[in-house]
Amino acid sequence: MTAVLPAYLLILLGVILRKTRILRQEHDEPLMHVVFHVMYPCFILDKILGSEALRNGGVVGWSIGIGFCELLVGMMVGIVAGKLIKLEKGNGLRTFAFSVGIQNFGFTAIPIVQALWGAAAVSVLMVHNLGVELSIWTFGVMVMSNEKKIPWKKLINGPALSVVAGLLLVALGVDQSITGPIREMMKWLGSGAFPLALLVTGAIMIDMVHAEKPSLRIAVMGSVLRLLVIPLIILSVAKFFPLALELKQVLIVQAAMPAAMSPLLIAKLYGGRPGIAAQIIVVTTVLSLLTLPWMIALGIRWVLG
Repeated sequence: MTAVLPAYLLILLGVILRKTRILRQEHDEPLMHVVFHVMYPCFILDKILGSEALRNGGVVGWSIGIGFCELLVGMMVGIVAGKLIKLEKGNGLRTFAFSVGIQNFGFTAIPIVQALWGAAAVSVLMVHNLGVELSIWTFGVMVMSNEKKIPWKKLINGPALSVVAGLLLVALGVDQSITGPIREMMKWLGSGAFPLALLVTGAIMIDMVHAEKPSLRIAVMGSVLRLLVIPLIILSVAKFFPLALELKQVLIVQAAMPAAMSPLLIAKLYGGRPGIAAQIIVVTTVLSLLTLPWMIALGIRWVLG
């Protein structure tokens, strides 16, 4: 609870700032542009540079591979469950599957990994997230849009490029030489990325509450899949696959995460049902305040115990 609560308090503060109109809707886009294109890449580079765990090619390969496969497995589970609650293609099935299929891998997860496991696990999480991004903008978009075109340009973004650049510098063995004022500036910028992002997340979430008439079957099934069924699959991978300790630690936290914000954006861009994504995001995020510490505790005891 100590590790989890600060992130959720920042989300709650974002809700309050939106309600009091201190943080307005017109502020969201410019703030997130700065976070996504400047502050977050600085954070990623600061954590990757000097990471001993990432000098092992196996750790890098497993991290990217598992990150990529998480969405594939999660969406398959979501499609089967969506059909059980009578959702159909063209009427929310793909959006439902996408929304339950991918956990929050960024702004909520990173500070918790940092608090629990430290910089080594965070560096592995950054590489894992590259695999997640690849999966979202290839497989995820193809399913959501029902087309075979992949928007490759979306993969050329600040976070992805910073992961690739960081891994290249580590592989060349020159990462240790990046020190001094430049490194300190990167650290300062990076440390501010997550408080700011979580504030905006809270503000956006309260806007989403009335996006579509709530559906009990979607909320219940989405929560069961995202907070119980899929986490057990992720924890099983962490338990039985030959993974590095840092990647196991990352997967324990990933298993406990609520739904990611990404499906809302993808649904808006590619003809899905944003209201369904919004319901699942809001409900699983609220419930995860209660479930997340228990799922992490279970993961620590079962996977690492």
